[in-house]
Amino acid sequence: MNMKVHNKKIALGDIKVGGVQQSSLVLIGDADVISCTSVFDTPKDSLIYSKEVPIRPTTPPAPTRRGQ
Repeated sequence: MNMKVHNKKIALGDIKVGGVQQSSLVLIGDADVISCTSVFDTPKDSLIYSKEVPIRPTTPPAPTRRGQ
């Protein structure tokens, strides 16, 4: 495959991004290095600050009757 590239001047005013689903990259112009980063957009009220919940119960379960 033969490819011919003509790099010309790019003038960019604004970029409006409506939303990002999984992963996205907006690249305008040339890039020597692209690094991987993450940003979490989590609202404050969705974070839970409380004591840890035990995985196992702290008291033994009540005995059950057999045959019922």
